Amino acid sequence: MRIAYADPPYPGQARKHYSHDPKCAEVDHAELLADLAAYDGWALSTSSVALAHVLPLAPDGTRVAAWVKPFASFKPGVNPGYCWEPVLFRSARKRPRTSSTVRDFHSANVTLQKGLAGAKPASFTRWVRALTGWIEGDDFVDMFPGTGGVGRVWTGEDARLDLPLFAEPS
Repeated sequence: MRIAYADPPYPGQARKHYSHDPKCAEVDHAELLADLAAYDGWALSTSSVALAHVLPLAPDGTRVAAWVKPFASFKPGVNPGYCWEPVLFRSARKRPRTSSTVRDFHSANVTLQKGLAGAKPASFTRWVRALTGWIEGDDFVDMFPGTGGVGRVWTGEDARLDLPLFAEPS
């Protein structure tokens, strides 16, 4: 199976957060979702503000999960705070009844000082890996590799971070 994960600059945020990197221009989400639909399973991170724009572009069968952030950066004048992010996904395979149920939400703090705004924590990556139905031997494509952390955790290259799915890093 072929599985993809996309964490592009969120709509309207490329210039604000990534102007230092010419590869991080605004993304055509209609084109991106069409590309993702070619995979057996996939996930797309976006913002709660962009959800109303992005979700209608998604193919039938798309589900929405939530990454809930107990610790998030609060900004002056922004109330309520942005403490969750939607993750659109389609699983590559049906999970057997004997496997643990994967929740459609995950609670994990934001990362700090990873070198790129929006870098995802390891537990988030393991959760998305479970949402998409990925198993050992499946092909994985990180469409926006950023720091490379998602790919290292996803493929198990970074064994220090490959903890059980619901364990919180110590």
